[in-house]
Amino acid sequence: MGKTIAQKILESHVIDGSVNVDPGNIVRARVDLCLLNDINGPGAFRHFEKMGAKRVRTPENLALVVDHFAPAPNAQGARLGIDMRRFAKAKGIEHFYDLGKGGIEHTLVPELGLVGPGDIIVGGDSHTTTAGAFNAFGTGMSWAGIAAILALDETWFRVPESMRFNLRGKKAPFVTGKDIILKALQEIGTAGALYKSMEFVGPGLSDLNMDERMAICNMALEAGAKTGIVEPDGQTLEWAATHCKRPYRLISADADAEYESRYDFDLASVQPMVAKPYSPGNVVPVDEIHGVHVDQVYMGNCANGTITDLRQIASVLKGRKVAPGTRAIIVPATQAIYRQAMAEGLIDQFIESGAAVTTPTCGACFGGHNGALDDGEVAIATINRNFQGRAGHAGSQVYLSNSYVAAAAAVAGEIINPAAL
Repeated sequence: MGKTIAQKILESHVIDGSVNVDPGNIVRARVDLCLLNDINGPGAFRHFEKMGAKRVRTPENLALVVDHFAPAPNAQGARLGIDMRRFAKAKGIEHFYDLGKGGIEHTLVPELGLVGPGDIIVGGDSHTTTAGAFNAFGTGMSWAGIAAILALDETWFRVPESMRFNLRGKKAPFVTGKDIILKALQEIGTAGALYKSMEFVGPGLSDLNMDERMAICNMALEAGAKTGIVEPDGQTLEWAATHCKRPYRLISADADAEYESRYDFDLASVQPMVAKPYSPGNVVPVDEIHGVHVDQVYMGNCANGTITDLRQIASVLKGRKVAPGTRAIIVPATQAIYRQAMAEGLIDQFIESGAAVTTPTCGACFGGHNGALDDGEVAIATINRNFQGRAGHAGSQVYLSNSYVAAAAAVAGEIINPAAL
Protein backbone atom coordinates (compact mmCIF):
# COMPACT_ATOMS: atom_id res chain seq x y z
CA MET A 1 0.00 0.00 0.00
CA GLY A 2 1.27 3.47 -0.89
CA LYS A 3 1.92 6.26 1.58
CA THR A 4 0.38 9.68 2.21
CA ILE A 5 2.39 12.90 2.34
CA ALA A 6 2.50 12.82 6.15
CA GLN A 7 3.71 9.21 6.20
CA LYS A 8 6.45 9.90 3.66
CA ILE A 9 7.74 12.98 5.48
CA LEU A 10 7.84 11.10 8.78
CA GLU A 11 9.50 8.12 7.09
CA SER A 12 12.30 10.36 5.81
CA HIS A 13 12.99 11.53 9.38
CA VAL A 14 12.68 8.26 11.29
CA ILE A 15 15.69 7.40 13.44
CA ASP A 16 14.87 3.72 13.97
CA GLY A 17 14.44 2.45 10.41
CA SER A 18 13.00 -0.86 11.60
CA VAL A 19 9.73 0.86 12.57
CA ASN A 20 7.27 1.35 9.73
CA VAL A 21 5.07 4.41 9.33
CA ASP A 22 1.68 2.74 9.31
CA PRO A 23 -0.98 4.97 10.92
CA GLY A 24 -1.08 4.45 14.67
CA ASN A 25 2.55 3.38 14.99
CA ILE A 26 4.95 5.32 17.20
CA VAL A 27 8.16 6.47 15.53
CA ARG A 28 11.28 8.24 16.77
CA ALA A 29 12.27 11.06 14.47
CA ARG A 30 14.52 14.03 14.09
CA VAL A 31 13.11 17.50 13.37
CA ASP A 32 14.37 20.27 11.14
CA LEU A 33 13.23 23.30 13.15
CA CYS A 34 11.87 24.07 16.61
CA LEU A 35 9.93 27.31 16.88
CA LEU A 36 9.24 29.14 20.14
CA ASN A 37 7.68 32.50 20.93
CA ASP A 38 7.64 34.70 24.00
CA ILE A 39 4.64 32.92 25.55
CA ASN A 40 5.74 29.30 25.20
CA GLY A 41 9.51 29.83 25.03
CA PRO A 42 10.08 30.69 28.71
CA GLY A 43 8.00 27.67 29.74
CA ALA A 44 10.07 25.40 27.51
CA PHE A 45 13.26 26.90 28.97
CA ARG A 46 12.12 25.99 32.50
CA HIS A 47 11.48 22.38 31.45
CA PHE A 48 14.87 22.32 29.73
CA GLU A 49 16.57 23.35 32.97
CA LYS A 50 14.57 20.87 35.08
CA MET A 51 15.75 18.09 32.78
CA GLY A 52 19.30 19.01 33.68
CA ALA A 53 20.17 19.94 30.11
CA LYS A 54 23.10 22.30 29.71
CA ARG A 55 23.20 22.99 26.00
CA VAL A 56 20.89 23.00 23.00
CA ARG A 57 22.00 20.01 20.93
CA THR A 58 21.50 21.72 17.55
CA PRO A 59 21.15 25.48 18.15
CA GLU A 60 20.96 26.13 14.40
CA ASN A 61 17.61 24.28 14.38
CA LEU A 62 15.95 26.56 16.94
CA ALA A 63 14.18 29.83 16.14
CA LEU A 64 13.04 32.19 18.90
CA VAL A 65 10.57 34.95 17.98
CA VAL A 66 9.20 37.70 20.22
CA ASP A 67 5.76 38.31 18.74
CA HIS A 68 2.95 37.89 21.29
CA PHE A 69 3.77 40.54 23.88
CA ALA A 70 5.35 42.76 21.28
CA PRO A 71 5.62 45.55 22.16
CA ALA A 72 5.37 44.53 25.82
CA PRO A 73 2.06 45.85 27.22
CA ASN A 74 3.06 45.37 30.87
CA ALA A 75 5.85 44.21 33.15
CA GLN A 76 4.91 40.55 32.80
CA GLY A 77 5.19 40.76 29.02
CA ALA A 78 8.51 42.56 29.33
CA ARG A 79 9.81 39.79 31.57
CA LEU A 80 8.96 37.14 28.98
CA GLY A 81 10.97 39.09 26.41
CA ILE A 82 13.90 39.24 28.81
CA ASP A 83 13.73 35.45 29.25
CA MET A 84 13.92 35.03 25.47
CA ARG A 85 16.92 37.33 25.15
CA ARG A 86 18.79 35.65 27.98
CA PHE A 87 18.27 32.14 26.61
CA ALA A 88 19.25 33.18 23.09
CA LYS A 89 22.48 34.74 24.34
CA ALA A 90 23.37 31.95 26.79
CA LYS A 91 22.77 29.13 24.29
CA GLY A 92 24.18 30.80 21.18
CA ILE A 93 20.91 30.89 19.26
CA GLU A 94 21.52 32.57 15.91
CA HIS A 95 17.87 32.64 14.86
CA PHE A 96 16.58 35.05 17.50
CA TYR A 97 14.13 37.70 16.30
CA ASP A 98 13.23 40.41 18.78
CA LEU A 99 10.66 43.17 18.45
CA GLY A 100 11.33 45.12 15.26
CA LYS A 101 13.71 42.44 13.96
CA GLY A 102 11.26 40.01 12.41
CA GLY A 103 7.53 39.69 12.86
CA ILE A 104 4.95 37.00 13.59
CA GLU A 105 6.64 33.61 13.83
CA HIS A 106 4.59 31.48 11.41
CA THR A 107 4.92 34.04 8.62
CA LEU A 108 8.50 34.94 9.47
CA VAL A 109 10.23 31.55 9.39
CA PRO A 110 9.24 30.66 5.81
CA GLU A 111 10.06 34.21 4.74
CA LEU A 112 13.57 33.64 6.12
CA GLY A 113 13.92 30.29 4.36
CA LEU A 114 13.93 28.29 7.60
CA VAL A 115 11.06 26.08 6.38
CA GLY A 116 11.16 23.92 3.28
CA PRO A 117 9.36 21.08 1.49
CA GLY A 118 9.75 17.75 3.24
CA ASP A 119 10.67 19.30 6.61
CA ILE A 120 9.30 18.54 10.05
CA ILE A 121 8.65 21.76 11.96
CA VAL A 122 7.56 21.66 15.60
CA GLY A 123 6.53 24.62 17.72
CA GLY A 124 5.16 25.51 21.12
CA ASP A 125 2.32 27.28 19.33
CA SER A 126 -0.50 25.15 17.92
CA HIS A 127 -0.64 27.06 14.62
CA THR A 128 2.75 25.70 13.61
CA THR A 129 0.57 23.76 11.15
CA THR A 130 0.99 26.85 8.93
CA ALA A 131 4.24 25.31 7.67
CA GLY A 132 2.19 22.80 5.69
CA ALA A 133 1.65 25.45 3.03
CA PHE A 134 5.25 24.80 2.02
CA ASN A 135 4.82 21.01 1.83
CA ALA A 136 6.22 20.55 5.36
CA PHE A 137 4.88 18.61 8.33
CA GLY A 138 4.21 21.37 10.87
CA THR A 139 2.72 20.66 14.28
CA GLY A 140 2.42 22.08 17.77
CA MET A 141 3.88 20.33 20.81
CA SER A 142 3.97 20.72 24.57
CA TRP A 143 6.61 22.88 26.19
CA ALA A 144 8.14 19.80 27.80
CA GLY A 145 8.20 18.04 24.43
CA ILE A 146 10.02 20.96 22.84
CA ALA A 147 12.50 21.08 25.74
CA ALA A 148 13.31 17.40 25.19
CA ILE A 149 13.97 18.04 21.51
CA LEU A 150 16.33 20.90 22.37
CA ALA A 151 18.26 18.56 24.66
CA LEU A 152 18.16 15.35 22.60
CA ASP A 153 17.63 16.46 18.98
CA GLU A 154 14.85 13.91 18.54
CA THR A 155 11.21 13.26 19.48
CA TRP A 156 8.43 10.75 18.87
CA PHE A 157 5.26 10.87 16.83
CA ARG A 158 2.20 8.73 16.51
CA VAL A 159 1.78 8.40 12.75
CA PRO A 160 -1.54 10.10 11.91
CA GLU A 161 -4.29 8.83 9.68
CA SER A 162 -4.78 11.13 6.68
CA MET A 163 -7.72 12.90 5.05
CA ARG A 164 -7.57 13.95 1.40
CA PHE A 165 -9.15 17.20 0.24
CA ASN A 166 -9.23 17.44 -3.54
CA LEU A 167 -9.53 21.03 -4.80
CA ARG A 168 -10.64 21.75 -8.35
CA GLY A 169 -11.89 24.71 -10.37
CA LYS A 170 -11.31 28.44 -10.00
CA LYS A 171 -12.27 30.68 -7.10
CA ALA A 172 -15.17 33.10 -7.41
CA PRO A 173 -14.52 36.84 -6.81
CA PHE A 174 -13.67 37.74 -3.18
CA VAL A 175 -13.00 34.10 -2.26
CA THR A 176 -9.60 33.23 -0.77
CA GLY A 177 -7.78 30.37 0.89
CA LYS A 178 -9.40 31.41 4.18
CA ASP A 179 -12.80 30.51 2.74
CA ILE A 180 -11.56 27.08 1.66
CA ILE A 181 -10.56 26.13 5.19
CA LEU A 182 -13.73 27.68 6.65
CA LYS A 183 -15.72 25.59 4.18
CA ALA A 184 -13.85 22.49 5.32
CA LEU A 185 -14.57 23.36 8.95
CA GLN A 186 -18.24 23.80 8.11
CA GLU A 187 -18.24 20.33 6.60
CA ILE A 188 -16.21 18.29 9.09
CA GLY A 189 -16.45 20.34 12.32
CA THR A 190 -13.86 21.32 14.88
CA ALA A 191 -13.09 17.70 15.81
CA GLY A 192 -13.44 16.22 12.34
CA ALA A 193 -9.71 15.82 11.80
CA LEU A 194 -8.64 15.01 15.35
CA TYR A 195 -4.96 13.96 15.28
CA LYS A 196 -5.14 13.45 11.53
CA SER A 197 -3.24 14.89 8.59
CA MET A 198 -5.39 17.10 6.36
CA GLU A 199 -3.79 16.88 2.91
CA PHE A 200 -4.83 19.38 0.25
CA VAL A 201 -4.31 18.27 -3.34
CA GLY A 202 -5.66 18.75 -6.84
CA PRO A 203 -5.68 21.14 -9.79
CA GLY A 204 -7.47 23.85 -7.81
CA LEU A 205 -4.23 24.52 -5.92
CA SER A 206 -3.02 26.46 -8.96
CA ASP A 207 -5.61 29.12 -8.08
CA LEU A 208 -4.22 29.54 -4.55
CA ASN A 209 -0.93 31.34 -4.04
CA MET A 210 1.50 30.50 -1.25
CA ASP A 211 0.00 33.10 1.09
CA GLU A 212 -3.48 31.63 0.67
CA ARG A 213 -2.14 28.15 1.32
CA MET A 214 -0.79 29.44 4.62
CA ALA A 215 -4.31 30.44 5.63
CA ILE A 216 -5.57 26.94 4.84
CA CYS A 217 -2.90 25.09 6.81
CA ASN A 218 -2.94 27.57 9.69
CA MET A 219 -6.56 26.70 10.48
CA ALA A 220 -6.26 22.95 9.91
CA LEU A 221 -5.54 22.94 13.62
CA GLU A 222 -9.05 24.31 14.23
CA ALA A 223 -10.41 20.99 12.91
CA GLY A 224 -8.23 19.18 15.46
CA ALA A 225 -5.64 18.15 12.88
CA LYS A 226 -2.14 17.08 13.84
CA THR A 227 -0.95 18.75 10.67
CA GLY A 228 -2.22 20.21 7.40
CA ILE A 229 -0.08 19.76 4.29
CA VAL A 230 -0.36 21.05 0.72
CA GLU A 231 0.68 18.82 -2.16
CA PRO A 232 3.65 20.41 -3.98
CA ASP A 233 3.30 21.93 -7.44
CA GLY A 234 5.11 24.45 -9.62
CA GLN A 235 4.43 27.27 -7.17
CA THR A 236 5.95 25.23 -4.34
CA LEU A 237 9.05 24.52 -6.38
CA GLU A 238 9.44 28.16 -7.42
CA TRP A 239 9.04 29.31 -3.83
CA ALA A 240 11.52 26.76 -2.50
CA ALA A 241 14.12 27.59 -5.15
CA THR A 242 14.14 31.25 -4.11
CA HIS A 243 13.68 30.92 -0.34
CA CYS A 244 15.07 27.70 1.12
CA LYS A 245 18.46 27.91 2.80
CA ARG A 246 19.02 24.17 3.04
CA PRO A 247 18.32 21.16 0.82
CA TYR A 248 14.66 20.29 0.37
CA ARG A 249 12.59 17.54 -1.21
CA LEU A 250 9.08 17.88 -2.64
CA ILE A 251 6.84 15.18 -1.15
CA SER A 252 3.69 13.94 -2.89
CA ALA A 253 1.43 11.09 -1.86
CA ASP A 254 1.69 7.80 -3.67
CA ALA A 255 -1.07 7.13 -6.20
CA ASP A 256 -2.30 4.20 -4.10
CA ALA A 257 -1.99 5.95 -0.73
CA GLU A 258 -4.65 4.97 1.77
CA TYR A 259 -6.77 7.82 3.14
CA GLU A 260 -9.25 7.57 5.97
CA SER A 261 -11.65 9.87 4.10
CA ARG A 262 -11.81 11.91 0.91
CA TYR A 263 -13.50 15.22 0.12
CA ASP A 264 -13.97 17.05 -3.15
CA PHE A 265 -14.33 20.85 -3.28
CA ASP A 266 -15.24 22.78 -6.41
CA LEU A 267 -13.68 26.18 -5.71
CA ALA A 268 -16.13 27.91 -8.01
CA SER A 269 -18.98 26.94 -5.68
CA VAL A 270 -17.34 28.29 -2.52
CA GLN A 271 -18.67 31.64 -1.31
CA PRO A 272 -17.05 34.14 1.06
CA MET A 273 -17.57 32.45 4.43
CA VAL A 274 -17.81 33.74 8.00
CA ALA A 275 -17.43 31.84 11.28
CA LYS A 276 -19.89 33.12 13.88
CA PRO A 277 -19.18 33.20 17.63
CA TYR A 278 -18.07 31.16 19.44
CA SER A 279 -16.43 28.55 17.22
CA PRO A 280 -14.31 28.45 14.05
CA GLY A 281 -16.66 25.68 12.95
CA ASN A 282 -19.81 27.79 13.23
CA VAL A 283 -19.53 28.74 9.56
CA VAL A 284 -22.10 30.28 7.19
CA PRO A 285 -21.91 32.19 3.89
CA VAL A 286 -21.45 35.91 4.48
CA ASP A 287 -24.86 36.72 2.98
CA GLU A 288 -26.59 34.83 5.81
CA ILE A 289 -25.40 37.34 8.41
CA HIS A 290 -25.53 40.52 6.37
CA GLY A 291 -26.13 43.58 8.55
CA VAL A 292 -24.43 42.60 11.84
CA HIS A 293 -22.90 45.82 13.23
CA VAL A 294 -19.19 45.67 14.07
CA ASP A 295 -17.38 47.91 16.53
CA GLN A 296 -13.95 46.77 15.40
CA VAL A 297 -12.36 45.20 12.34
CA TYR A 298 -9.01 43.51 12.87
CA MET A 299 -7.05 42.58 9.75
CA GLY A 300 -3.84 40.60 10.14
CA ASN A 301 -2.45 37.55 11.95
CA CYS A 302 0.08 34.78 11.37
CA ALA A 303 -1.63 33.68 8.14
CA ASN A 304 -3.70 36.68 7.10
CA GLY A 305 -1.25 39.54 7.48
CA THR A 306 0.54 38.65 4.24
CA ILE A 307 1.16 41.00 1.34
CA THR A 308 -1.66 39.20 -0.48
CA ASP A 309 -4.03 40.08 2.37
CA LEU A 310 -2.87 43.69 2.48
CA ARG A 311 -3.47 44.04 -1.26
CA GLN A 312 -6.94 42.57 -0.85
CA ILE A 313 -7.70 45.02 1.94
CA ALA A 314 -6.42 47.93 -0.15
CA SER A 315 -8.57 46.94 -3.12
CA VAL A 316 -11.66 47.36 -0.92
CA LEU A 317 -10.57 50.45 1.04
CA LYS A 318 -9.32 52.39 -1.98
CA GLY A 319 -11.25 55.64 -2.23
CA ARG A 320 -13.39 54.72 0.79
CA LYS A 321 -13.43 55.54 4.51
CA VAL A 322 -13.82 53.43 7.62
CA ALA A 323 -17.42 53.85 8.79
CA PRO A 324 -18.27 56.13 11.72
CA GLY A 325 -18.68 54.08 14.86
CA THR A 326 -16.29 51.40 13.61
CA ARG A 327 -12.54 51.24 14.13
CA ALA A 328 -10.16 49.31 11.89
CA ILE A 329 -6.74 47.88 12.78
CA ILE A 330 -4.37 46.52 10.14
CA VAL A 331 -1.32 44.46 11.12
CA PRO A 332 1.32 43.40 8.57
CA ALA A 333 2.67 40.02 9.66
CA THR A 334 6.39 40.81 9.29
CA GLN A 335 8.65 43.81 8.98
CA ALA A 336 9.47 42.82 5.40
CA ILE A 337 5.77 42.72 4.51
CA TYR A 338 5.29 46.09 6.22
CA ARG A 339 8.09 47.60 4.12
CA GLN A 340 6.73 46.08 0.93
CA ALA A 341 3.30 47.52 1.72
CA MET A 342 4.90 50.91 2.25
CA ALA A 343 6.72 50.67 -1.07
CA GLU A 344 3.44 49.85 -2.83
CA GLY A 345 1.67 52.79 -1.19
CA LEU A 346 -0.70 50.55 0.75
CA ILE A 347 0.09 51.98 4.17
CA ASP A 348 -0.72 55.53 3.07
CA GLN A 349 -3.95 54.23 1.61
CA PHE A 350 -4.90 52.51 4.87
CA ILE A 351 -4.19 55.61 6.93
CA GLU A 352 -6.09 57.79 4.48
CA SER A 353 -9.10 55.51 4.90
CA GLY A 354 -9.02 55.99 8.67
CA ALA A 355 -7.49 52.68 9.70
CA ALA A 356 -4.78 52.23 12.33
CA VAL A 357 -1.67 50.40 11.10
CA THR A 358 0.52 48.75 13.73
CA THR A 359 3.81 46.91 14.06
CA PRO A 360 3.77 43.12 13.52
CA THR A 361 2.30 41.54 16.65
CA CYS A 362 -0.05 38.79 17.82
CA GLY A 363 -1.42 41.11 20.50
CA ALA A 364 -5.09 41.49 19.60
CA CYS A 365 -5.43 37.99 18.15
CA PHE A 366 -5.29 36.45 21.63
CA GLY A 367 -6.82 39.43 23.42
CA GLY A 368 -3.57 40.51 25.05
CA HIS A 369 -3.22 44.08 23.80
CA ASN A 370 -3.19 46.28 20.71
CA GLY A 371 -6.92 45.98 20.09
CA ALA A 372 -8.55 43.86 22.79
CA LEU A 373 -12.35 44.00 23.04
CA ASP A 374 -14.56 45.05 25.95
CA ASP A 375 -17.86 43.61 27.17
CA GLY A 376 -20.57 43.76 24.52
CA GLU A 377 -18.30 44.72 21.63
CA VAL A 378 -18.54 42.94 18.29
CA ALA A 379 -15.63 42.47 15.91
CA ILE A 380 -14.90 40.80 12.63
CA ALA A 381 -11.32 39.65 12.21
CA THR A 382 -9.04 37.67 9.93
CA ILE A 383 -7.64 35.71 12.90
CA ASN A 384 -8.04 31.96 13.38
CA ARG A 385 -10.08 31.59 16.57
CA ASN A 386 -13.22 33.18 17.99
CA PHE A 387 -13.68 31.31 21.26
CA GLN A 388 -15.49 33.18 24.00
CA GLY A 389 -13.04 35.60 25.58
CA ARG A 390 -10.37 34.88 22.96
CA ALA A 391 -9.95 38.52 21.90
CA GLY A 392 -10.67 40.23 25.20
CA HIS A 393 -13.74 40.32 27.46
CA ALA A 394 -15.85 37.16 27.62
CA GLY A 395 -18.85 39.31 26.73
CA SER A 396 -17.41 40.30 23.36
CA GLN A 397 -18.10 38.53 20.09
CA VAL A 398 -15.75 37.81 17.19
CA TYR A 399 -16.64 36.76 13.65
CA LEU A 400 -13.92 35.27 11.44
CA SER A 401 -13.54 36.07 7.76
CA ASN A 402 -11.15 36.64 4.90
CA SER A 403 -9.54 40.04 4.28
CA TYR A 404 -11.97 41.17 1.58
CA VAL A 405 -14.96 40.60 3.86
CA ALA A 406 -13.28 42.24 6.85
CA ALA A 407 -12.32 45.32 4.83
CA ALA A 408 -15.86 45.59 3.46
CA ALA A 409 -17.21 45.49 7.03
CA ALA A 410 -14.86 48.32 7.97
CA VAL A 411 -16.35 50.47 5.20
CA ALA A 412 -19.97 49.51 5.81
CA GLY A 413 -19.79 49.38 9.61
CA GLU A 414 -21.51 46.00 9.40
CA ILE A 415 -20.87 42.56 7.96
CA ILE A 416 -21.50 42.67 4.25
CA ASN A 417 -20.60 40.80 1.10
CA PRO A 418 -17.80 42.85 -0.52
CA ALA A 419 -19.55 42.39 -3.84
CA ALA A 420 -22.36 44.56 -2.48
CA LEU A 421 -20.21 47.65 -1.90
